[in-house]
Amino acid sequence: MSNDYKELIEYLGEWFSKIDSRLERLEENKADKLDVRELSATVESYVQRADTYFQEMVVLAHKVDRHEKWFHQIAEKVGVKLEY
Repeated sequence: MSNDYKELIEYLGEWFSKIDSRLERLEENKADKLDVRELSATVESYVQRADTYFQEMVVLAHKVDRHEKWFHQIAEKVGVKLEY
């Protein structure tokens, strides 16, 4: 075997070793089905919380609007001009 082939074989051997180690690290960090289920459950939980929060904000906005209307009605009856 010539010296040129020996260098090429060594170079390729190092190169493939680097690729193998990168693939092993990828395999270690790969998510499995349980990880995906847990992530999905967590996201679903946050979606439900956000939905509840937004519904509460809508109810609160209606309540504030109702109170503001009452304040204007009271102010009108007592002769007070409300300014913003």
